[in-house]
Amino acid sequence: MPDSSPGSTASTARPSRRTVLAATAGVTSVLAAGGTVHAATGAHRPDDRKLRALISRMTLEEKVGQLFVMRVYGHSATDPDQADIDANLSEIGVRTAAELVAKYRVGGIIYFAWAHNTRDPHQIADLSNGIQKASLGLPRGLPVLISTDQEHGIVARVGAPATLMPGAMNVGAGGSRSDARNLGRIAGRELRALGIRQNYSPVADVNVNPANPVIGVRSFGSEPDAVAELVAAEVKGYESSGVAATAKHFPGHGDTITDSHEDLPWIHHTREQWEELDAPPFRAAVAAGIDSIMTAHIVVPALDPAEDPATLSHPILTGILREELGYDGVVVTDSLGMEGVRTKYGDDRVPVLALKAGVDQLLNPPSLDVAWNAVLQAVRDGELTEARLDESILRVLRLKARLGLFDDPYVSRAGVDRVVGTRSHLAAADRIAEHGTTLLVNEGGLLPLSRRRTPRVLVVGADPASPSGTTGPPTGVLADALTELGFTATALSTGTAPSTATIAKAVAAAGDVDAVVVGTYNVTASSSQKTLVEQLLATGKPVVAVAIRNPYDVAHLPGVKAFLASYSWTDVEVRAAARAIAGKVRPRGKLPVPVQRADDPATALYPVGYGLSY
Repeated sequence: MPDSSPGSTASTARPSRRTVLAATAGVTSVLAAGGTVHAATGAHRPDDRKLRALISRMTLEEKVGQLFVMRVYGHSATDPDQADIDANLSEIGVRTAAELVAKYRVGGIIYFAWAHNTRDPHQIADLSNGIQKASLGLPRGLPVLISTDQEHGIVARVGAPATLMPGAMNVGAGGSRSDARNLGRIAGRELRALGIRQNYSPVADVNVNPANPVIGVRSFGSEPDAVAELVAAEVKGYESSGVAATAKHFPGHGDTITDSHEDLPWIHHTREQWEELDAPPFRAAVAAGIDSIMTAHIVVPALDPAEDPATLSHPILTGILREELGYDGVVVTDSLGMEGVRTKYGDDRVPVLALKAGVDQLLNPPSLDVAWNAVLQAVRDGELTEARLDESILRVLRLKARLGLFDDPYVSRAGVDRVVGTRSHLAAADRIAEHGTTLLVNEGGLLPLSRRRTPRVLVVGADPASPSGTTGPPTGVLADALTELGFTATALSTGTAPSTATIAKAVAAAGDVDAVVVGTYNVTASSSQKTLVEQLLATGKPVVAVAIRNPYDVAHLPGVKAFLASYSWTDVEVRAAARAIAGKVRPRGKLPVPVQRADDPATALYPVGYGLSY
């Protein structure tokens, strides 16, 4: 097989059909006859008898490996940078992705930007090919299911020049099932072209708690039925593209003030409240044919009196998800490196308990060696049966077959160029973001700004670290977009906690312009961002505020005459806000969450469904 490193040429990045068939001969001979065709991908979909025959040939160690989805550092499967080799040796005990699949026979690999897996589209495709080549070259080698978290919005692992869509709450504000379906279809097509066939999206959590630190704008909104409709539509979009969508985080992570990355959250909903608030999006995902569902590291005493994290809860995963909701697809854990799942049991117990609860894929354990050996030992000791492993492996192999991995696991650079970041995809992302941009305040018809009356614009505000692959910072993106729309705009970053000196500098700069646009980020009653806005208002210049994350900022800025919510600070959402400010498009988004009064949180300042236009 040809070299799959980034230096390989377009003509050799994709192995020939003959080479693929030779590499997968041991698998395809088992699966060859009697398969049906999957509508989305044209891939063979073998029946369970053939998959069980394949499982019967696997060693116990190979079976254990199929249950794990692991991170690995490096841009290449065989020739990563030395720093990534060192990180792999330190954390996993292997040098490369190729050595990872050879040693542990993992069934899946997850890509992260911070692990240097996602530098650019051609490199990602080559890395995917290199991983498949390494796995399929092993005795009884199987294709690897490559996954990532490409939610879009504030959580994305693959950046530009791939198409970056707006995040879920922006889509929720747009309220269009067609937009959600198109997002899934386009995002899925691009991921598939890169060799990524399982995406940990959409978020099915209903964000009923404005103080939620971990979900927030990653959710479509606070209305269960509306979230359910958009989840189902996005799932259908991914399904049509031949990529597995993953509804997360079951049984629902929307009502918490604790981040499960750092601690174990408790959800105090009654069973009736869970049925009403949390369950509808997951029921809708199951009805839409969702391929995989991700667990949450949360305690829900009403669903499991033993107070185990849902990831490790048999009553929740088997009793409710499998038996009550009738779901028989793949269940994948959230990352096993998160503190939420590690607070009650040791790292050696967590994977065993997850499998006993009903999980199929064990995602990203802190120590693969500890977790892998713990599962192996649990089978040898009789705590887990080999038959139990076979159940999960069958679900994983069904999914791989349905996604076409047994038919042709490879991708090509030419395919990347045909699909990834195309003009039509980028235009679709712009339209979806425009549909969600929400105008909450427009006193005296301040917006849209006039290029004739207010030609000079100062853009100030928060510049949080840009989500993966966006150009950022958002003040610069906003200023550039307004300049392209005919204004003379300059950017001055004031940060999320501007100092007195920074505020004074912004106020001085406002004296030389005709209008000010300020980007706000999670404003609180005591935030110096609030002081910045108040002092800018005191200049008498027109001030437009844009919430680049939570729409709740508006409650803390009562003096602002014009206020927009973009729901994220990715380029696509910031540029859409600029077009609304300039009157290039009319804002049409409606709040998908209520905004409570700052001085009376029990009272809604703006209800769900509120939104102005021109």
